[in-house]
Amino acid sequence: MTTDKPLTSEHHIEIAMGIILSLITCGLYNIYWNYRQFQAMNALLGREEYHFWFWLLLSILTCGLFHIYYEYKMGADLYSWLKEHGKDANPNLPVIGLVLSCFGMMIITDAVYQHEINKLS
Repeated sequence: MTTDKPLTSEHHIEIAMGIILSLITCGLYNIYWNYRQFQAMNALLGREEYHFWFWLLLSILTCGLFHIYYEYKMGADLYSWLKEHGKDANPNLPVIGLVLSCFGMMIITDAVYQHEINKLS
């Protein structure tokens, strides 16, 4: 892998299509979208930090509260990675994810994070 593009094209998701499919499937595609983002984050971090089944189970058991935490965590990890590697990054990325998620706009949070991931793939 090159330092310019640390992720492969398999981590690239068209954002508009992700939003449309998430809306059409009443959020089911968004679960898959999160799975793909977890794979991308694990590849970036070089370790298994994001565990899909653990996230899914705890998100269901906590009525979505754990998902809000994970959105913040992903924003914080993504921002940290971008800064460590000299990439432009909004320092408010984790807070943006947290606030949007608290207001039920998880799809928008995923779109913001996917935009950053797409720049790396």
